[in-house]
Amino acid sequence: MANNVFDLAELRKLIDEQAAVPPRPPEETPEEREALTFPPVLPAPDAELAAAVPTVPLVADAIRLTTWTDTRKVGADGHLSAADAAAAAAHLGVPLTRLRLIWVVAVNTGLLQILGGQATRGPLSMQLTVEATLEFWDGVVMDVLDRADDGLTGSAVVDGHLAEMLATIYSVRSGVATANLARGILQSHEVACAPGPAEMRKIAAALPAELLEALSLLAYCGLVEQTPAGRTALTPLGVWAIRRDLLREGHDAPTTAEVEVFADLSAAELVEALVKGSATQSAVAGWLERRSPESAARDLIEIAASGTAGQRGAVGAIMEELGPEAEAPVRQALDHPLTRRYAASWLHIRDLPAPALSSEDHTWIAVDSLAALMHLSSPAAGRLDPPEPGEDLLKLIGEMPAVGHPDTVAVLDMLAAAHDDPAVVKAARKAALKARTLEHARTHGPR
Repeated sequence: MANNVFDLAELRKLIDEQAAVPPRPPEETPEEREALTFPPVLPAPDAELAAAVPTVPLVADAIRLTTWTDTRKVGADGHLSAADAAAAAAHLGVPLTRLRLIWVVAVNTGLLQILGGQATRGPLSMQLTVEATLEFWDGVVMDVLDRADDGLTGSAVVDGHLAEMLATIYSVRSGVATANLARGILQSHEVACAPGPAEMRKIAAALPAELLEALSLLAYCGLVEQTPAGRTALTPLGVWAIRRDLLREGHDAPTTAEVEVFADLSAAELVEALVKGSATQSAVAGWLERRSPESAARDLIEIAASGTAGQRGAVGAIMEELGPEAEAPVRQALDHPLTRRYAASWLHIRDLPAPALSSEDHTWIAVDSLAALMHLSSPAAGRLDPPEPGEDLLKLIGEMPAVGHPDTVAVLDMLAAAHDDPAVVKAARKAALKARTLEHARTHGPR
């Protein structure tokens, strides 16, 4: 039962240290990102992955470059002289542009070290444990991806959308056609950069060749490979590394083993796990596969009809994955005061007949959604920062006391305590006083 009948993008930022969501350290959130949920993957065994690391062309060349370098002078920038770079590239059989990446990987991973203007053999042991080998591989991939800001592939457009492209390939284990990758990059670039028609035509003409060159480089780096059907897929090492990077960025990228433990839970147990944060949205698909849409919806709606706002929020997240096959139990939810608004919204979004919702209903859902966020644990709610003040938020706060939501006072108290805009704080305090008065009148009647 989705909350889409009201635009809550601004409201979802309101919970902070005052709420039940523990704040993340600032260094973990350098910029605001939407946490995405990716399909579960089945990684290859660690020992198998570790054994494959030395066979990656980039890694093999970094090791060869280390041997070739021995002890050699470097420039003030920590790189080989032009003559030495040309000699090294010829020795390895790679272009100069690729040699720079190999050098960066060799130095940053500890294969080489630079001291006193000289490059020598670094501290990294050549006899690593499985765990240490995978940590080494993670460092290699981080070096590769970090160079997207420094012309990694030679295409500014591909570099600008590299992380997005790799995430797309990660999501489709059977591989993605090159034409579809190009189309996705062009669409993303058009939205993000808004180039003019002439520039867009120029980019579209150049992109196919640039993308093929970029995919060749990523194959050299051990991240992608071509499937028998001619699609681009991640290698087993690529799956491991991109998943590690997605997790580092705060996304939900589980393994199949991590989600299978939730598949046989009851509806109540799954909802509780989502509220507490021990389960993430990725567990939902596997859980739904084990039961019919009607049965799942009926059990979930029963919880929402008698549960807390947090439980309704978790139920809503699961119900968003269900299609029109769940219509019958959702339609029955129209008769319950705590689920009728969500049921109407769910039906409306799927173009099914549904009663209209009033502005008061929208406000009620807004209050319920904020109340849900106060109940959810950190993995479920994430870090939510105060929004920019605006007339819509002030108007909403003024409407909250009249809708009769049981958590109105708690939500308004949270806004008054957590928001950094004086106008919002003042409006929330005033509305909370009014809500308490109305609640008292409803409970005890007029004097």
